[in-house]
Amino acid sequence: MAVLTSSRTPSPEPQPRPLRSAAWFGEGDVGDHMRAFSHRSRVSQLGYLPEEYLGKPVIAILNTWSDINPCHMHLRERAEQVKRGIWQAGGFPLEFPVSTLSETFQKPTPMLYRNLLAMEAEELLRSYPVDGAVLMGGCDKTTPALLMGAASADLPAVFVPAGPMLRGNYRGTTLGSGTDLFGYWDEHRAGRIDDCELAEVGRGLARSPGHCMTMGTASTMTSIAEVLGVALPGSASIPAVDSAHHRMAAAAGIRAVELVREGRTIRDYLTAEAFHDAAATVFALGGSTNALIHLIAMAGRAGVELDLDDFDAISRRVPVLADLRPSGRYLMEDFYFAGGLPALLSQLAKAPGALHPDRPTVAGGTLAEHLAEAKVHNPDVIRSVDEPCDREGGLAVLRGNLAPDGAVIKYIASRNPGLLKHTGPAVVFDSYRELRENIDDPAYGITPQTVLVLRGAGPIGGPGMPEYGQLPIPRYLLEAGVTDLVRISDARMSGTSYGTCVLHVAPESHVGGPLALVRTGDPISLDVAARTLTLDVPEQELERRRAAWRRPEPRFERGYGALYQQHITQANQGCDFDFLARQGHNPQPDPH
Repeated sequence: MAVLTSSRTPSPEPQPRPLRSAAWFGEGDVGDHMRAFSHRSRVSQLGYLPEEYLGKPVIAILNTWSDINPCHMHLRERAEQVKRGIWQAGGFPLEFPVSTLSETFQKPTPMLYRNLLAMEAEELLRSYPVDGAVLMGGCDKTTPALLMGAASADLPAVFVPAGPMLRGNYRGTTLGSGTDLFGYWDEHRAGRIDDCELAEVGRGLARSPGHCMTMGTASTMTSIAEVLGVALPGSASIPAVDSAHHRMAAAAGIRAVELVREGRTIRDYLTAEAFHDAAATVFALGGSTNALIHLIAMAGRAGVELDLDDFDAISRRVPVLADLRPSGRYLMEDFYFAGGLPALLSQLAKAPGALHPDRPTVAGGTLAEHLAEAKVHNPDVIRSVDEPCDREGGLAVLRGNLAPDGAVIKYIASRNPGLLKHTGPAVVFDSYRELRENIDDPAYGITPQTVLVLRGAGPIGGPGMPEYGQLPIPRYLLEAGVTDLVRISDARMSGTSYGTCVLHVAPESHVGGPLALVRTGDPISLDVAARTLTLDVPEQELERRRAAWRRPEPRFERGYGALYQQHITQANQGCDFDFLARQGHNPQPDPH
């Protein structure tokens, strides 16, 4: 499919605007000064001629490439294509290596460092002589981090999605990253495949550069960037190794220069309507629960109020239109060739009130104009609103005495719909290590009726709210054919995961939330239709337990971890730092 790079109607003739970078280089109305002479001297040291940069928009390329991030292993090459577009449009590119958040390798979780990358992006854009930016990322936390930082800096910016990897393969069977990893691992634990077969699965799961090709958090967040209007239309689903990805990168570089000349900053696109459309798109895609946390944080940076009740209301009226794993059958490569996000949005727009089509996008023109010629090429992958995969968005926000500030469940990913209304006795684990070391022990008495509870895995307790929420099922139950249990935690789970998993319980147990008071044997009731999560213990007993509870000692005594635990907000507030989430003015640096 083609990537749309311009509006359906001509954009207004760009008007000359003062360049921010001119203050560093002593151009135009800012006049010359000693520091400007020094800056020009150092640019000469870099090997550039004055005519290559003076009077031209300087575009920062924030590149999250690294040797340890397989999702971004091709971004060093893609940065060259972005530069090609910037040069072609008359701009001057500067590439900045920024933190890489590898979902696979960074521990305890890259979520601990999302705000660090957001701070880095904001301060780089603020402190250097740049007029606009191209943001390059795709692995789960990278997209929201870059967009949060860019929103706070509020310069012209375009996001370049890293793109999904190619579909996996195992003995003629199509594999989906994450989703099939979990499934085949359980098959191995149950003794139904041996070590050699498991190794073969591992080699077939990830065959190329790019992020997960299921509708996990990575694809959900890059799709959000596109529907928000800050990535080029059609860009989110292009496979990372497809030549269309090269062309999209160059087009993004061109557009970044044009945005500077037009004086349009990223917050021109990050409106309340855009965030509501992004939430609707998450549900239409069957997207990741992690998107709720990130969208709340991103909206806060843009000065937009968004909360869990907004998500629940939108979920109830938006159908699931994408038949994508983990809740469906297909992968991102199939989605791309079926028409990608423009095709899905063209269908979603037919649902009353689902989208705000008159919003502007960084490509110029409105969302409606970019969807006017979008077509669905495979109706099995992208459904119509008349024949959806599901009539509602498949995600529910739960409340009750166990989650007074909310919890979430992706109920379309349940492997046993009968568990969506369930009461059972709790078996409680106080840490993921304790869970991992004891889950197969029959002495814990875990049965199909059990409600597994993990605490100490929230934003502070985790630390960083790791993706522990798809709690493992005991081996002896797997061997007996049990594929799902009700599982509750203050953790997150991978967007590629599945199961009847209640996540993001807030407040978390580490700060004294009700999850801290649960004891093994307590009855817990889940009712997704009623949106309730209840600890069936008398309030008098809970008060007694609350009085006896003591907050755990801080995990960090210094460094970034100490800053994190002092300022992180809870899941329902987006897990941003309180001092970054609030609105306020920061002065521009004086280049003299």
